[in-house]
Formats: sequence, structure tokens, C-alpha cells
Amino acid sequence: MLENERYGEAMEVLRFLLKCGGQNERNYDEWKSLLEWLEAAFPEQAAPRSADAEPDPEEEPDEADMAKQLVKEKAAQDAGYADKLLDSVMNGPLTEQTILALEQLAYLERPEIDAVLVEWLHDTPLHPLLQFRVLQTLRRRGMEGQVRLHRGQEAVEIEIETVPLDPGGFPAAISKILERVANQTEVHEPTLFYFAQELWSQFIMAIYGTEDYHSMLDEEESTLDIWAAALHDIVSESLKGFRNEDEIRPLYGITDTMRFRYEGAYRSLKQFVAAGVED
Repeated sequence: MLENERYGEAMEVLRFLLKCGGQNERNYDEWKSLLEWLEAAFPEQAAPRSADAEPDPEEEPDEADMAKQLVKEKAAQDAGYADKLLDSVMNGPLTEQTILALEQLAYLERPEIDAVLVEWLHDTPLHPLLQFRVLQTLRRRGMEGQVRLHRGQEAVEIEIETVPLDPGGFPAAISKILERVANQTEVHEPTLFYFAQELWSQFIMAIYGTEDYHSMLDEEESTLDIWAAALHDIVSESLKGFRNEDEIRPLYGITDTMRFRYEGAYRSLKQFVAAGVED
């Protein structure tokens, strides 16, 4: 690679390796030192490739393929690697390392991994965001069929094939709710809209498959308005320290007849925020 002066590609590979877990600390030090040397020696190649840049299929290694190959190499070198990843996910705290371990489990061709994760989801009370990440892992592994689990106090059945793998994979109604908040806040209250985006992303993953989630998909304008107003309300309260619903509700056309459903949506968001603070 270096002999062919493909320094930019070498730097991309090193950056990728530095994100991967499960290696000896000495390896990370060596990779970091080499990356720093390359960036200093070849600054014109140091900038990470822009996400908007058109990749050259002959020159750009696919990141998913790189990750899959790396995980397979680790598993070939260590027969217990899959078990270590499962132990990290199932017995460790919910951290970025947990998410990384789940991503690596998606590439291992061992059918028993599916069964272990499904049983864990079914039998163990888990943080709803961790549940969703496990569901995504099962889909990436190619699993099909339903999984039964409890999300909070609610028993749900989820079709693995339909689990969204990225924000664009959710039904249009989910993004329409956020668009309504953007229309009211993006220009005059950009900070509020920023936090609304973050909260909405986390909340949707946490309630995926529940009654609240399915209630948003009826495509009724009043439903979208109710959830948008509740989202605006809860973020405004979190930022300002007080609730200002009398000013927020009219922005979304929330009438007295919609008030009961509106308060229900607000309570769901409030409970999620409170649970996050407690965790």
C-alpha cells in the first residue's frame, strides 16, 4: 500500500482500525503513531475523504467489507472471539464499546449468536436503546421472523426484517413530526431544534414497536401535530426550566378536543427523558 504511494488510503485504514475494539493497547499506540507520522509527512492526503465525494470503486475499499474482513480475521485467530463479544454486550455497561461489539457480531457467521441474542432480549429487562441495537444486529445478521420482548411494561412482537438500520429506514410519518418542529424552531430557536432532533432520534429507537410508535403511523395530520407539539414542549421545558404549553400548543393547532392525546404524548416523552436522567 505505502509502496504504491496510496497514503490517503493508508490513513483511512488506520483511522478505521483505531475505532475497532478488542486489540492490544500496544497495537493502538503503533497505529496512532503511524497515522500521525503519515499526516505530518503527507498533509495533502491527511484530510478524511468527504462524505459527499464520489468514491472510486477501484480505489476505495468498502468500509463494511473492511470491517467484516477484520472481524473474520480476529475470529480465525481467536476461537473464543465471538464469546468475548457476546460477554461484552450482555454483561458490560451500555457504552460505545457495546455498540461496536454488536456491529462486529453482525459479521460473524455463527447461527447460535442469533439464538443467544433472541433469548437475551426475551428474558432480560434491558435498556430500550440497547434492545433496539440488538434488533438491528439481528437484522444485519440476516435473521427473519418475529421476536417477542417487553419494551417497558408493554409486550411487543417485532418483525426483524422491518427493523430500520438508519434514520432513513423509518416510515415517513416519523420525519414529518420532526419537520413540523423544524418549521417552528429552526430559524428562531436553533438550539431548541438541535436538541429536539437528538431527543427524537433516541425516543423513536426506544419506543420502536410499541403502541406509541404505531400510533404515529396513522398518517392523520392531528396525530403528527400532537407529537410535534409534545416534542417542542418537552425540549422547551428541559432547556428553560419551565413549561410553556399555552404558547406552544397554538403553533401546532392543538385544540381542546386534542388535549387528552397531547398530554399522553407529552407524558411518554417526559418518562423517557426522566429515565435517561436516572440512568
